[in-house]
Amino acid sequence: MTGAPDKPAVDIANQAERMKSRRENPGPSPLRGIGTFGMIGWSIVVPTVGGAFLGLWLDRVAPQGFSWTLALILGGVVVGGFISAAWINKEGSDK
Repeated sequence: MTGAPDKPAVDIANQAERMKSRRENPGPSPLRGIGTFGMIGWSIVVPTVGGAFLGLWLDRVAPQGFSWTLALILGGVVVGGFISAAWINKEGSDK
């Protein structure tokens, strides 16, 4: 005998190492992707709807030559886009 480990023992050790690695570093979960998608959606919807309601109120209280509602809806979309981009960058840097 040469003292070298036999092939089945090496195969079992390699498989055990792969299993340990998968357990310690699980892959991305599909549910996490759905949660991120929902978070991005809400981060755009909330400022947009808030801008719409604020714009409707301002149109009644302080009418101007332009529509406060449209301006603040657009502003809400822009703010939501920045919030979403920040969220995506944060999620990307966690990996």
